[in-house]
Amino acid sequence: MERLSDLAEWRHWCEEIRRSGRTVGLVPTMGALHAGHASLADAATHAGDAVVMTIFVNPRQFDDPSDLSAYPSTPAEDDEVARRHGVEALVRPRLEEMWPSYPHPTATTVRVSGLSEMFEGVDRPGHFDGVASVVTKILTVTGPCRLYMGEKDFQQVAVVRQFVRDLGFDVEVRSCPTVRDSDGLALSSRNRRVSAEGRARALEVSRALHDLSEGRWTLRAAQAHLLTRLADAELDVAYAEVVDSETLERWGSGRTGRARVLVAVRVDGVRLIDNGPITIDEEG
Repeated sequence: MERLSDLAEWRHWCEEIRRSGRTVGLVPTMGALHAGHASLADAATHAGDAVVMTIFVNPRQFDDPSDLSAYPSTPAEDDEVARRHGVEALVRPRLEEMWPSYPHPTATTVRVSGLSEMFEGVDRPGHFDGVASVVTKILTVTGPCRLYMGEKDFQQVAVVRQFVRDLGFDVEVRSCPTVRDSDGLALSSRNRRVSAEGRARALEVSRALHDLSEGRWTLRAAQAHLLTRLADAELDVAYAEVVDSETLERWGSGRTGRARVLVAVRVDGVRLIDNGPITIDEEG
C-alpha cells in the first residue's frame, strides 16, 4: 500500500492506474475508520478497482469548532484497516495544499442549492458547501473514477450526485448499504463519544427505522410511530421525516410508493443521523 500526501503524486498515481487499463475506485473519508469505511473499500475491490482512499478532516464542513477539535484521529489503526481491505493508495493530503488560504475563507465554493438547504443544511449552515467543495477538489485531483459512498449519509450522497451531474464529472457514484453494529446502531466515527446509556436510547432510531421498513404504512401512521418511538427514548430530535428518495422533498399527503425516512438526533451532545426505506400506501 502506497502512502501519499502530495497532490501531484496522488494525481500521477491515479493517471498511471488508468494507463494500465484499470479503473480507480475512490473512497473519501475523514479517518477514524470503521467497518462502514471498510465495506466501501471492499465494494471497490470486488468491482476490480484500484482503491485509493483519502483521509482528510475537512475544516470547511464543520460549523462548530468544538466538533472539529473533538473529531477522533486514529492514524495507526486507519493504516491497518486500509491495508487489510485492499487499499492500494492511502492519501493524507496536507491542509495547506487542500485549502491554501486556511484559516481565512477560501475564494471558491461549490454550492448545491435546494438539496443543501434542508435537513442537515438547516442546523449546520455551510456544511454541504464544505462537503461539495472538498469532494469537488478530491475528484479533480483523482480524475475519472468510481466514487464509493455510504448510504448512512443519504443527503450527502444526494448532494454529491447532483453536482457530479451538473458539472459533468467523469465519475460514477456508487452508494453502498449502511453498515450497522451488532445492536443495530449505524456505524459512525462519532459513536465512540456516546455513553452506554446514550447508546441504549439511540438504538430506538434504528429500531423505529426497522419497523418502518417492513410492510406498508400510511404517511400519518408512519410519522406517528416514528415520533412516538423517539419521544419515548427522550431523544433530542433535529428532524424525523418521510421524504422523496431523489429530491429529499417531504412526502406529500395522498402520495404512494417507495420513500425514505431521514432522522437526526442528539445524544450526549453528539449528532447522530440514520435513514431507511419505507413503502407508503394510503390504503394502509
